[in-house]
Amino acid sequence: MAVYTHVSAEALSAFLRRYDGVGALVSAKGIAEGVENSNYLVDTDRARFILTLYEKRVDAGDLPFFLDLLDHLAARGLPVPPAIRDRDGVAVQQLEGRPACLIRFLAGVSVTRPTPAQAATAGAALGALHRAAADFSGTRANSLGIADWRPLLERCGGDLDGIAPGLYARVDGALAAVEADWPHDLPTSVIHADLFPDNVLMLGDSVTGLIDFYFACRDLRAYDVAVMHGSWAFDPRGEPLDGVGAALLAGYAAAHGLSDAERAALPVLARGAALRFLLTRAWDWLNTPADALVTRKDPLAYLRRLDWYDAHPEAFA
Repeated sequence: MAVYTHVSAEALSAFLRRYDGVGALVSAKGIAEGVENSNYLVDTDRARFILTLYEKRVDAGDLPFFLDLLDHLAARGLPVPPAIRDRDGVAVQQLEGRPACLIRFLAGVSVTRPTPAQAATAGAALGALHRAAADFSGTRANSLGIADWRPLLERCGGDLDGIAPGLYARVDGALAAVEADWPHDLPTSVIHADLFPDNVLMLGDSVTGLIDFYFACRDLRAYDVAVMHGSWAFDPRGEPLDGVGAALLAGYAAAHGLSDAERAALPVLARGAALRFLLTRAWDWLNTPADALVTRKDPLAYLRRLDWYDAHPEAFA
């Protein structure tokens, strides 16, 4: 989440009047975390909401897929925030020249240093998501799948070495190895593809919300597990947290199951996920506008994960 597009109080008040039962604007505050869309925490005299304005990385043509997926998951009891429809039944609006949605607010907080118990519960939530999505008919290609990583590397080019000396060569070699070993015959499904701790809301050890589905797509189910492992099993600097990765895998396996072939593929999938987030963070680091209200994320935290995965292939056994 972030703020690239600024919304005036007058425009937001008029926007809220499109809805029945939402109430009048009391306050709105930009949310700086994340890098994808512009987000505001909106309080009215009746309730609290999230306002999302979709920026250039989200294709407006994909919004029906995302919104239909959220409706599908919510109907199956998952704690996800479907978009609110206006009095004409429209979910996607226009605000300040951007597609925009008003989204239900879910209680809970995102943990920054998960415990094994929290990781186990979150892993089980991912398993429940995969089960609930099994009969979802929508489809969307992964816009940041393995085929997209090398073009992104080339767009970053030698500027990567301005982040860390030798970074381009290190990523180039690691990506070649991942491309050579990438599995193509594992089960696929709709996946979240970005279930970081800041996209999971918790109260204690309980999951109260799964949010930010704007990378959701059809891809390898085990890749979703690998993405989640890389984001949960390490601290923000990329140093491993004791017991967290194993607990997450155990929670997922108990809720959904993890085949021998999927488990055997997790080392390469985890290295691939580390490269994916290293590259997108590097691109954002190099290209984020200076005046954007957004927290840039350290690409080297994912280089440390990549190094750890190289040294610990047994972590998924």
